[in-house]
Amino acid sequence: MQVWRVNVQDQSLSQEPVPVHWQTLGGRGLLAQILVDEVEPTCEPLGPKNKLIFAPGLLVGHMLSSCDRISVGGKSPLTGGIKESNAGGSTGLAMAYLGIKALIIEGQPTTPGWWILHLSKEGARWENATEFAGMGVYKVAPTLLERYGDKVAIALIGPGGEMKLSSAGIQNLDKDKTPSRINARGGLGAVMGSKRLKAIIFDKEGCNKPPIADNKAFRAAQKVFNKELMAHPQTQSYADYGTAAMTRMTNTFGAIPTRNFSDGQFEGADKISGEFMRELLLQRGGASETTHACMAGCTIRCSNIFGGEDGQEIVSPVEYETIGLMGANLGIDSLDTIARMNWEVNDMGLDSIEVGAALGVAAEAGLMTWGDGERALALTREIRTGSALGRVLGNGAATVGRVYGIERVPAVKGQAISAYDPRAIKGTGVTYATSPQGADHTCGLTIRAKIDHLDPLIQQEVSRNAQYNMAGYDTLGACVFAGFGFTAAPGTIRDLLNARYGWQVNDAILPELGRKTIELEREFNRRAGFTKEHDRLPEWMTREPLKPTNAVFDVPHEHLDTLFDT
Repeated sequence: MQVWRVNVQDQSLSQEPVPVHWQTLGGRGLLAQILVDEVEPTCEPLGPKNKLIFAPGLLVGHMLSSCDRISVGGKSPLTGGIKESNAGGSTGLAMAYLGIKALIIEGQPTTPGWWILHLSKEGARWENATEFAGMGVYKVAPTLLERYGDKVAIALIGPGGEMKLSSAGIQNLDKDKTPSRINARGGLGAVMGSKRLKAIIFDKEGCNKPPIADNKAFRAAQKVFNKELMAHPQTQSYADYGTAAMTRMTNTFGAIPTRNFSDGQFEGADKISGEFMRELLLQRGGASETTHACMAGCTIRCSNIFGGEDGQEIVSPVEYETIGLMGANLGIDSLDTIARMNWEVNDMGLDSIEVGAALGVAAEAGLMTWGDGERALALTREIRTGSALGRVLGNGAATVGRVYGIERVPAVKGQAISAYDPRAIKGTGVTYATSPQGADHTCGLTIRAKIDHLDPLIQQEVSRNAQYNMAGYDTLGACVFAGFGFTAAPGTIRDLLNARYGWQVNDAILPELGRKTIELEREFNRRAGFTKEHDRLPEWMTREPLKPTNAVFDVPHEHLDTLFDT
């Protein structure tokens, strides 16, 4: 495999050998190493010194269930620190077929206009994309597929990325060619917009799967992994209900964000639950699908296609984080309204977590009343107009709070908190506070740990272990749900890597990869000016009790400051 380096100023491509110390990394870990090696941590995130990097994980390329994810990274315009965001879909698989270990996009054009970057085994080709300026991803993607063929993978931005909004992400095609899989968090779509790239085409025509050092051993390990994954009880639960299965669970825990995190239980939770959604979609039929795979070969199929009353597709997928932040967080108990808002943010290429949290702060400022779905939808659409209000909302919860003078902003390092209130799930609160990525549940969710989630003194170890494991999975290119199979048969990670690359790693490889990744990320942030004072939850969460548990976030600062010391 090679490193492909693209300069957007002179539109050049160089194909380089992989440096030795990059070879044992992939995905999130490789991004961290490249950013530490090559990007000035104090640079302007939307300036020419920042780099946008795409890297498939170490296990990507062999249709191993839930293991073809793509990581994208750079310095975040939202947090000011290091950022990795990963997604499913087809981009990671196409890059692996092309033999691209990492795609590094650097520089900045000096002239206006938008470009499409087409990558194939022949190299790079640039095409003018000005005709697509201002267009949403649902209109652009089919046009590009018609132009380049339906075998390509595409990573593209919507109007949010063009406007360089801090909530902008990068959309990827799912296995059915819908641009529904997003590298959502941290504003990386804005970084792509700063490079004047509307879309990147990954054309794997004429390419082969990446080689396997020991195919027999790889397939044997794959068989064990698949067996354990399919046998796990959570696999069927996520196939039936998707991530929306978490709605009732978090409501029971008293941890679902309700009316801008002012309550931990939502009276309308049943109406927006995964169980209710499944029955609704089965009743509606048509384009609706209660289970759907975002990646080819995935056996969990935790995604869905949400159809309206007429059976026509509204959006795919509707997931728990969107339900939490655009539903309960706004006092909205209509899945149809949530789905329409979801479509809007997807089409603009925005992070539904960040926009949902921004709307919650906006409601606190009096811009809408709780439960007013039509007003919430109108405010979401306002972002597309590029108005002053739209840009404030599109730049995220922290920006809305600053502009309107609201203290109760649910954000860490500038990034909105996910749909698990950290006062009721304190281990996840430790993750939010200490993760180099800013508040992000995917960096170390602890809700399934069999502990007292309200005890502030026992959360340190569970968060640290979760963060190391998740950073490891992100480096492998594995979905968190692949962990069901890997946890049941932990030796399979060792066996798959050894068979794929001819290595001799041991059973501790997952946390070792995770620890190395987080050490690199923390080093980047240290050089960028971050200190232990940045590893804190919002102060109001330490003093404002959360109903119904009346919990505050009271994990000692010492536990946060020493989390990664061991």
